[in-house]
Amino acid sequence: MKKIKIYVSAILCASILMSGCSETSNATKGGVAGGAGGALLGGIIGNLIGKNTKGTVIGAAVGAAVGTGVGVIIGKKMDKQKAELEAMEGAQVETTEDSNGLQAIKVTFDEGILFATNSSTLSTAARKSLQRFATSLQNNPLTNVQVFGHTDNTGSRQVNENLSLARAQSVANDLMSKGVNGQRLAVKGLAYDDPIATNDTEAGRAKNRRVEVYVIANSEMIQRAEAGTLQ
Repeated sequence: MKKIKIYVSAILCASILMSGCSETSNATKGGVAGGAGGALLGGIIGNLIGKNTKGTVIGAAVGAAVGTGVGVIIGKKMDKQKAELEAMEGAQVETTEDSNGLQAIKVTFDEGILFATNSSTLSTAARKSLQRFATSLQNNPLTNVQVFGHTDNTGSRQVNENLSLARAQSVANDLMSKGVNGQRLAVKGLAYDDPIATNDTEAGRAKNRRVEVYVIANSEMIQRAEAGTLQ
């Protein structure tokens, strides 16, 4: 599977999700994370950068460079989870790479399954797919998840920022309702900044109305891999 190289400046967050970066004014676009009942989503997350958003940025601060051997061990662990996720309907599952050079998993849910046009309400089919996703996350507790909402370019900037964030949040809330710890989740709305198709046609706009989910190794997985105790 082709790997997507992604570079990011990352920070470590303990209890609240920060959606800004002092190096770029665009980083604040998309709002902040929230949870069911108003709880904040935290955990170890990558700091999102607005610059050159063609290619979503993911990653986590780990404090030191990760060795090649550790990366191989983590890659094998991520391959197992990827195989589980590939059984989901209505989603594309790919191998990618985070800012630390570690193997990660990208899951892209089809807009037609997740949401009706101009809506952030999950469909029955989407909830079914997310149940499988939640089960995989519970079976693999040493990973964190970043959820990115996207829109086409129809409507105002503010409308699309709100809608993209609401779509990402709907996915996160549903995962939490299925038992996934909210501390493992982070959400971001990217509006229409990261299109994967042209917005000049309806077919292209439909592809751009999407949610992408990245599964990344958390600090405990990295520590176990470094200690040689990761199973």
